[in-house]
This record gives sequence, C-alpha cells and structure tokens, in this order.
Amino acid sequence: MTLENSTFALTPMKAIWMLAAITGLSVGITSCGAAKDATQAQTQSQKPSTAVDVAIAKFDTLQAETEYTGTTAPIREVSVKSRLEGRLLDLNVDVGDRVETGQAIAQLDDAVLSATVLQAEAEVAAREAEVAQASAGVGNARAQVERARLEYQQAQADANRFTQLAKDGAVSSQTAETAITRARSAEQSLRSAEQQVSLQQQTVGASSQRVLAQEAIRLREQERQSYTTITAPISGVVLERVSETGNLLFAGNDVIKLGDFSQVKVIVLISELEISKVRLNQSVDVRFDTFPNQKFTGTVRRISPVADPVARLIPVEVVVPNRDNKLGSGQLARVQFSSSQARQIVIAETALEAAGRPTQSPKDANTQTNQQAKPKTDPKSNTNASSQGKPKTGTVFVITGDQQEPKVAARKVTLGDRRDGKVVILSGLKEGDRIVVRSGGKLQDGDAVKLSVLSESSK
Repeated sequence: MTLENSTFALTPMKAIWMLAAITGLSVGITSCGAAKDATQAQTQSQKPSTAVDVAIAKFDTLQAETEYTGTTAPIREVSVKSRLEGRLLDLNVDVGDRVETGQAIAQLDDAVLSATVLQAEAEVAAREAEVAQASAGVGNARAQVERARLEYQQAQADANRFTQLAKDGAVSSQTAETAITRARSAEQSLRSAEQQVSLQQQTVGASSQRVLAQEAIRLREQERQSYTTITAPISGVVLERVSETGNLLFAGNDVIKLGDFSQVKVIVLISELEISKVRLNQSVDVRFDTFPNQKFTGTVRRISPVADPVARLIPVEVVVPNRDNKLGSGQLARVQFSSSQARQIVIAETALEAAGRPTQSPKDANTQTNQQAKPKTDPKSNTNASSQGKPKTGTVFVITGDQQEPKVAARKVTLGDRRDGKVVILSGLKEGDRIVVRSGGKLQDGDAVKLSVLSESSK
C-alpha cells in the first residue's frame, strides 16, 4: 500500500513534467519549420534571373515559299540615234544622268544646213515677189478692161446714132458703116482685155503654188537643221554613251542609250511543273538585296509561250513600280509567288521545350505506335508526317511584367501541323505575344528572366 500510494503520488508530477516537455518540443518544431520556410522564401527571392531568347508570335505560313531570282532592267530601253550626217560638237550628259522628254543632250555641226536654210528662204522671197508682180499685172489688166469697156460703150452708141441718121438721110451710109466697124473693134478690145485679166490671175495662182512649194522646201531644211540638236525622246536615265564629242556621225548611228525606270522588270525562269501557279496580272512579293528590310509588290506582265528545250524553264516577266526611283538596272531580285496557304500563328518548336518536353497521353502513344506500324504511302505529306505521334497540346512561356523586371507566365496552347522545326498554334497565343524560344534553365510559372541580346523586340 505504501509503495502503491507513493507511485500514485508521483504520477501527477510526471504528468506535469511530460506535458512541459511536449510543449517545449512543439514550440521547437514550430520554430524550426518557420525558420525553414523563411529560408526557402529568401532563397527563392534570391534566385538569379534565367537568361532566355524571346521571339514574337506572328502570322506566317508553315511551308516555305519557293523563291526565284532574277535581275532588274528598265521597263524599256531607247537608243538615241543621229538622224543625219554631221560631226558631234557636244554631248552634255553622262552615264547615270536623268533626262526629261525634249531635253537637249547633244549638238551636231549645222553650218551646211544653216546655209541651205538661208538659200531656201531666199527662194521663198523670190517666189513671193513673182506673186506680187503677177498680182500687179492682174490690176493693170482689169484697168485695161474698164478702159476697153468705156470705149466699146462709146463706139456702140456712135454706131447706133449714125445708123439712125443714115436712115434719116442726114449722113451717108458709109459713115454709119464706119461707126459700126469701130464699135465691133472696141468690143474685140474689151474681150481681149478680159482674157488678159484671166491670164494674169492664172499667173498669180501658179506663182502662189511655187511659193508654197518653196515654203515646203524651207520647212524641210529647217526640220533637218533641227535634227542637229539631239533631244531625249523619253524621260529616263542615261545607260551608255555610245559616241563621243568629235566623232563623225552618219544617219542611224547611236549616240546614247536611255532607260525608263518608272518601272523595272525582272525575268525569272520557272519550271514547267510549277508554271501552273503563275497567271497574268498576279501579284507577287519581290525583295532586293539592296533593300533587305523592304518588300516590294510586283505584277506578272508576260508569260513566255516558249520554254527552254533543254532546261524546261519558262521565262516570266514581273513588273515592279519604282515610284521613288530607288531601283536601278542589274540588281538581284528575289521573287515569291503568293500561294493559297492559310496564314496562322507559327512559332519555333523549341518554345515547347522551355518547360520540358510535353508528355503523351496513352491514347497518343497508341496512335503513334499504330501510325508507325503503317507504311507511308504519300511521299508528299511531309507536313502531316512530321506531325504524326506528336502531342496536340503543350506549354509555352509568355513574357509578362515590365521591361525592367520581366517574368514568364506558363500558357497552354493547342498545336497544329509541324514542319522544319516550326509548329502551328491553333489556340492559346495571339499575334504580338512575346514567347520564350530558348532558356538557360528549366522555367516555372512566375520566374524572373533576363532577355538575351538575340531576343526580338516588339515594335
């Protein structure tokens, strides 16, 4: 009894001590857990930013367009020729100079033609003098007609009067006959004077015709003289100086060559297997190495009906507007004919690996196994074949936050076809999103990142 009582007496003390020990242990454990959480939070806050390469999500076509190369040329070339024989005294334009229509560009010796023009002008003056003299003759003839008419009227009146007097017996019949004869003579003189007027008028007409003929000769010689000043037939740029000052030119000799650069043309050679994609007046994209950041739009103006019998290539002429006169001759042009491919959001497949390779579902794995067991029957289905067995969803990281402290946010996307290291995004991204395509380490949602110098910047 004494031992039992002592045992029971110590039990409350033990309970108190045990309770105190348990309480102290709990406080210690709680303190250790809080310290550990604080340490983890501090470690996470001190985690260095991961370097990443960033690209801009944009609309594109998965299949690359076929690119054809050609060389630029002016839309038309004109050879400026001499129209007559003469020595070239002056050629005041050089290669690369721009000229306008009607601008004087060269001068031939015109000494002989100037003398010919003066002679033609003198001949015109002589013919005009003949016309004036003939016109004066017409005036004299008309005055003679009036004089003859008056004489005829007087003679006719005398004849009538003497005839009446002869009937009355006042004068002899011989006197009356003489008066009648005089009247007839006056009538003939009148008719002759009228014929002289007609002849003089014909002379004036003939002289006037000779004046016109000589005027034509003078105009012809003046026109020939104007050919000694050679002018530009079109507006364009001097491509070549064919002749030089001091040369003796003959009719038909080239002086310079001009090119019209209001438009440029590019001749590309297309396989007869792909010519079906080309049609007249089709719009095409043209790039020039001279202007790598600028894209031009051209138009198919001509498709040659004749193909090269050996290479089986068909020449196609593409015309490109040149409003700013940037384009010249002989520049390398890269032509792409637009296709019917739909433009979708396309990104690099490496963007799917920033969070690790996506896992396949059992259904996708079975589908991949079944597809691998089936032989490929269509060699043209490169895009679909490259997408077989690939997961249809994935995760990409989108850049968020400000420019000073960028972070990443994980985003689920639906995947489409794949080809040549690119994948179509059916949903989950929009044009202009900034996505991580390469990362220096595995990323998690909300991680701070540092953009590399290779990253694309949004405009």
